[in-house]
Amino acid sequence: MEKDLGPLPYSFYCSNTLAVTANLLGKYLVRQKGKKKWIGKIVEAEAYIGENDPACHAFRGHTPRTSVMYGEPGHAYVYFTYGMYFMLNVVTEQPGSPAAVLIRALEPVSGFALDDPRPASGPGKLCKNMEIDKTLNGISFQSKALWIGEAENEVPVKIRWSPRIGINVGVEKIWRAYIFGNRSVSRKSSEQHALYPSPFEGQLLRNR
Repeated sequence: MEKDLGPLPYSFYCSNTLAVTANLLGKYLVRQKGKKKWIGKIVEAEAYIGENDPACHAFRGHTPRTSVMYGEPGHAYVYFTYGMYFMLNVVTEQPGSPAAVLIRALEPVSGFALDDPRPASGPGKLCKNMEIDKTLNGISFQSKALWIGEAENEVPVKIRWSPRIGINVGVEKIWRAYIFGNRSVSRKSSEQHALYPSPFEGQLLRNR
């Protein structure tokens, strides 16, 4: 598989944030650090969009912390939260339009310790176990240290949408997407989520 996982093109990240959120599911996050290499299949992601989204860091405008979000798409926005965890986000859309997708959970493929069957089942946990920290803030997903790739024969996935979780504002937004039934998702899947429609219209971004 690894030889098929070259980085997705820059154009993948330039689209509508919700479309990118959906299309990230089933792709592979790859982290290379020296001789260490981790690969995980993206199974859960969550959108944060613009200065009108109270849960988005850009809600308070352009600051040194959020400058990466206002920059080029296809770069990593990494921040520290709760005094404990790093969070990895994918910057989307166009420069000047602050939006990003939080990578919430991965299905482990290789490189992870075998003592935990769910080593990347949450945004803080995956960063800890893949050694992702603020040194990667602003890095391009075309880099040799961190990238997102697609398997040659990608299998279609069953996507469900739900309200975002782990926040207390903007909770009405149906902007969390995940692969239904996957055991690595951070919060147990629910048949109830089948009631939530896709939050955007039109075709998903495809790069085949």
